[in-house]
Amino acid sequence: MAGDKDKKLVLIDGHAILHRAYHALPPLTSRVGQVNAVYGFTSMLLKIISELKPSYIAVCLDRKEKTFRKEMFEAYQAQRPEVDKELISQVELTKEVISAFGIKIFSVAGFEADDVIGTLAKKAEGNSEIEEVIIVTGDRDILQLVGGKIRVYLLVKGISEASLFGKDEVEAKMGVLPHLIVDYKALVGDASDNYSGVSGIGPKTAVKLICEFGGFEEIYKNLDKLPPKTREILIKGKESGELSFRLAKIRTDVPLEVSFDDLKKWQVDSQKVFDIFEEFGFKSLAKRVKELGKTMVTENQMQLF
Repeated sequence: MAGDKDKKLVLIDGHAILHRAYHALPPLTSRVGQVNAVYGFTSMLLKIISELKPSYIAVCLDRKEKTFRKEMFEAYQAQRPEVDKELISQVELTKEVISAFGIKIFSVAGFEADDVIGTLAKKAEGNSEIEEVIIVTGDRDILQLVGGKIRVYLLVKGISEASLFGKDEVEAKMGVLPHLIVDYKALVGDASDNYSGVSGIGPKTAVKLICEFGGFEEIYKNLDKLPPKTREILIKGKESGELSFRLAKIRTDVPLEVSFDDLKKWQVDSQKVFDIFEEFGFKSLAKRVKELGKTMVTENQMQLF
């Protein structure tokens, strides 16, 4: 449970961190099976609590149901291999850890965790009690949400390193401002999500067009100012670009109810945490939790126990 000193909401992209942890860490077996992803997620959770010191906190997860993007475009993410069973089995174990920390989980059928995060972040921007929103993820798509109260704590190397991104950092990394990332992806596509954008427009050309004219629609309003070859490419690929725009854009209108006061009332069940850690064989994490609890009480920032 947080104190009132820092009015900060942290939203955690659960599956993004689990995927990174699973692929970054060597196999780790316990009496309940494979737990390397759970270990990595929990380690990151402790890092988040220690470094970001959230007053409000929530975890957002994907669901198994078909999303609106898949309904819109059947080939969306179709090239991705099936998720390893060893990772799937760790999702429920991770939920046990999240529950033991007293943290609320959000997931909505038909939407990705990105959309749930986007919706919660925008709702939080309208809440006068919350001064800052930090989204923790390994997914660069989330950078489009940066602005106002919102920043992104982006994992940049496995789960060991992360950087905090505001508007300037996003522009330096992506070449465009956060609100234009969707326009950028509409032009260049996203191979990891299996949509092509405007075929023939690469990253450098996309950045150049956006810097000169603005967003996707503005570019198409200025076709007469472009070289014939570029104009032809854009005309031919407009339909694909429009679809890519809709796929790339994170929704901020997911139908969900949230009481931010509830997200502030998180309280660690220390006995439950230590019981889980013993079952999973997380001796080093148990030690970190004890040290973290002492530190937070000393700093009068958070009462963990």
